[in-house]
Formats: sequence, C-alpha cells, structure tokens
Amino acid sequence: MSLRVRAELLLAAICIIWGTTFIVVKDALAYASPLAFIAIRFILAGLTSAVVLRAGVKLLTRDTLRAGFVLGVFLLGGYVFQVNGLVYTTPSKSAFITAFSVVLVPFMVAVGGAALPRTNIIAALAGLSGLYVLLAPSGSGGINRGDLLTLAGSISFALYIVFVGRYAGYFDFRALVPAQLLVVGFGAALALPFGHHARVEWTPRFLAALAITAFLATVLAFSVQNWAQRYTPPAHTALILSLEPVFAAAASRLVTGERMGGRFVVGSILMLGGILISELWGGRPAPIEI
Repeated sequence: MSLRVRAELLLAAICIIWGTTFIVVKDALAYASPLAFIAIRFILAGLTSAVVLRAGVKLLTRDTLRAGFVLGVFLLGGYVFQVNGLVYTTPSKSAFITAFSVVLVPFMVAVGGAALPRTNIIAALAGLSGLYVLLAPSGSGGINRGDLLTLAGSISFALYIVFVGRYAGYFDFRALVPAQLLVVGFGAALALPFGHHARVEWTPRFLAALAITAFLATVLAFSVQNWAQRYTPPAHTALILSLEPVFAAAASRLVTGERMGGRFVVGSILMLGGILISELWGGRPAPIEI
C-alpha cells in the first residue's frame, strides 16, 4: 500500500472520528458545563500532544508561542460557540453549520488583498442557500439559539483556518499544535468563574467522552492530519474532509434516531455542494506574509 493510499485512508478515519464527535460532545454536556468540558479536554490534549510530538524547549520560541496564542484564541472561540450551541441544536445541524467555515475562508483572505475566484462566489451562494434552508423559520418554529451560536463558531473557525495558512509555513507544527491546544484549555479554564453553573460529574460516560474527544478527536486527529497532508493532493484532502458533516448526520441518525426531513436533506446538499466547489475549484490564494 502506497503512502498516498495510507494517508487518504487515515484522513477518512479521522473524518469519521470528527463526525461522530458531535454526538459524543452532545452526550458529555449532560454531565459537564460547556466551558468545563472544553477546559479539561484541551488541557489534556495539549499536554499529551506536547509529549507525543516532542515539543522541546528549543521549538518553543517567542514567535512560535505568539502564533500559538493567536491560533488558540480563534480555536477557543470556535469551540466555545460550537459546544454551547450543541446544548440547543442537533449534532447533524451543528456539523453542517460548522462546515460552512470552509466557504467563508476565501472571503476573509480576500479582505487582505487576495484575488477572489468566481467559483468561490458561486460556492458562497450555494452555501448560503443551504444555510437558509436549514435555518429559516418553518411553520411555528424558527432559528434556535444553538444555530446562531454554532454559526458564530463557524466564523471563528474560518478565522482560525486563515491564520493557520499564515503560520503553517513558518513554524514547526510540533510546537504550534500543543501551544494552541493549551491556549484553548487554559483560556476556557480562566473563563469558568464568568460562566453560569460550572459543573463536572465524573461519570463513566463523561470519562469515555473525554477520552474520545481529547485523545482521538484532538491529539490523534491533529497529528494524523498534519502527517497525511504531506502525501495526498489538496483536492483529495478537501473531498475527504468535506464528508465530516455527512458522517455526523449518519451517526446522529443511527445513535440518537434524529429525524431528517426533506428540508434538512436539501439544505445539507446545498451546503455540501458549496464546500466542495470552494475547496476543489475555488483555487488557492497566495500565502499572506506575516
């Protein structure tokens, strides 16, 4: 088996892990408040990744720590909004709204002066149409609080992706990954006194969710992604990772019995189409200098 095939199989595996993580986090929130869960998950993940990736003192320069702090702040914002949103919305809807960050990235980069291909505009229109179908009021219902929080998280994740593009070529990921994960963990911990009803119940189900999200969905997934993308073309990577919300919807249907009507299917297809157009045919703007 070639390295490229191995890389693409591993990317598909972490895509499944990330997709199923939405229902795992939803379950964990029955035993811990969002900030407490994020703090414990990312402190564990950050310390573990520092050991696994051998992030020695020589790698932790002032510039690396500064870059890790910036990335950590945007990653923290993304997870705080996403996890709080999961309290009120469904795992499958959360996954598709979060994935909208991919469509937003080219527009954020364009603000910095990069050219915006026409295909990115088409992708954005498809994604926005799908988002409208998913979230627009129907009957007596309407957009719930969780949907809006998740959308705010999607914007923060998009900013995170933009800054990863800035820093990836300048800093060693062995130091950058642990630094940003620890910023998320300790940032959430510092915010605990300002949150409402901080709590943790150390039940077996919570410990299982913590192990899955901290070690599998964070340490393992981040490490595998950084390795695998050296051996597979960007278009293949995009195609594989765009399946994450599909896996999330399938897992939610199988595990929780979530019902997905025609409206959800149409909205999801439009959003997935926008993501694929943006990633496969949208082009790659030149890296922005630090």
